[in-house]
Amino acid sequence: MATYLITGANRGIGLELARQLSARGDSVIGVCRDASAELDATGAQVHEGVDVTDDDFVARLAKTLAGRSIDVLINNAGVLSVETLGDMSFDRIRRQIEVNAISPLRVTTALLSTLHAGSKLIVITSRMGSIQDNGSGGYYGYRMSKAAVNAAFKSLANDLRSKRIAVGILHPGMVATEMTGGQGIDVRDSAANLLARIDALTLENTGVFQHANGEILSW
Repeated sequence: MATYLITGANRGIGLELARQLSARGDSVIGVCRDASAELDATGAQVHEGVDVTDDDFVARLAKTLAGRSIDVLINNAGVLSVETLGDMSFDRIRRQIEVNAISPLRVTTALLSTLHAGSKLIVITSRMGSIQDNGSGGYYGYRMSKAAVNAAFKSLANDLRSKRIAVGILHPGMVATEMTGGQGIDVRDSAANLLARIDALTLENTGVFQHANGEILSW
């Protein structure tokens, strides 16, 4: 039985990951701002009231978990808004960069002492962070934030190799969640694919930008 910590575990992909991990017998620590009955029902150990954009909240989480050993840390919390040239909000862009790019790095550095040789570090990113793949424009904040977190976790893959911690940079696919307005593939399929990639993650493929279906994505 492995111990997984998932941020943004109260809904969407995070919740489904918690469900599937608990169902197969793994131990889940679910971190979120607001707990949900659905998350409680998974049997996860829930840490609510955690705002991953706030240094103090994350520091308190790290203090609470001091001495624990985490096998897989999944940075899943994220936000999405839509900006176009005709509707540009720099406040929304800053918010997405804070939540999607800076916060996974904040959580990771705060919880680094809970990881060990053989642990795995995951960020749930998006192929919309691929510069080469951008053929439609728009989504300025989301694209920028995901490109930034991809860069951060590629650096983490290099820096953590000597500690024997593998890093997964994973795109879940277009998933039918509240964030996407219910458009996309079933969240159960996405979570199952993500877990397959996490299970297969080693130091041999650390730092690879990968679709949950196994496809290697371009930066």
